[in-house]
Amino acid sequence: MNTIHHIWIKTILLMAGLWLASGAVHAQEGAGPCPPGIGYYGTHDGIPSCGQPGNSQAPAAHYEDRWGAIVTDFSHGSVGMINNAATQSSAEQLATADCQAKGGVTCKVEIAYANECAALVAGDKTHITRAGATVEAAIQAGVKKCSEEDNHCRAYFSGCSPTVQIQ
Repeated sequence: MNTIHHIWIKTILLMAGLWLASGAVHAQEGAGPCPPGIGYYGTHDGIPSCGQPGNSQAPAAHYEDRWGAIVTDFSHGSVGMINNAATQSSAEQLATADCQAKGGVTCKVEIAYANECAALVAGDKTHITRAGATVEAAIQAGVKKCSEEDNHCRAYFSGCSPTVQIQ
């Protein structure tokens, strides 16, 4: 046999092998992290998506809010901050406790924020807090506002409390 015949035979064998392998993959559908009889639809952010047979849609994602807060007592040089609290009230309480643990006596909530970022920006005479979609956006908004009234404005504290996917 010549070389062309060998190439054709190898090609046919390769294609037959691929065809058989694809059948084996389809035979394993339903295998994976889902219970028997429940379809597997891949992952979303590392979480397996399972559903009833014949259901071509993965279950809808469910998100929960997360809160953060910045609390200050500038007369005692204290700042408290918390991120990723389940409620506004708990974020404010935890940030106040952080402020008090750092020597604060009359700690005041400067900002509470949900599902976003915040920054505390201070200049020579004043301070300001701002929220934004990112830390950079919060800092930029804070520096801009602070610079309208003060000099040498810069960020001292910043953080984010993004939503958390539950399902």
